[in-house]
Amino acid sequence: MTPEAASMKAEELCNLAPVIPVLVLDDVATARPLAEALVAGGLPVLEVTLRTPVALDVISEMSKVEGGIVGAGTLLNLQDVENAVNAGATFGVSPGATDTLLDACEAADLPLLPGAATSSEVMRLLERGYRVQKFFPAEANGGAPALKAIGAPLPQVKFCPTGG
Repeated sequence: MTPEAASMKAEELCNLAPVIPVLVLDDVATARPLAEALVAGGLPVLEVTLRTPVALDVISEMSKVEGGIVGAGTLLNLQDVENAVNAGATFGVSPGATDTLLDACEAADLPLLPGAATSSEVMRLLERGYRVQKFFPAEANGGAPALKAIGAPLPQVKFCPTGG
């Protein structure tokens, strides 16, 4: 998947709901009921972080919920991308962006919402074709005022701010 196509998909996902829940679950048994409740409540796009030993199983369970769109967060490397795809993730989110990670997502046809915190990082991703990016960590980097300042000279970039 090209970065341009990944950005189109990321923009579609961001437009589906005003909020994308970032989920860290330790119990697979809670995955499906939680996903069902979130989807029923109007939040169909779910990000499951790969920060617990059961995260991939959680993605697999949540992916079974009708109307849910489940992605894997905290993608850091090729193995994370492969594991996320095998678990059923339909998109990925990362706290930053390395060439290895970007290449892996593109090769796996996994749309990625790559993280950026500085104008140079944003410009590098834009140069590669990523028009939709995660501003991370938003609060630690100055929140809305910082995002407004970074975005002003880069109006072609859309941001999904995440606290951190």
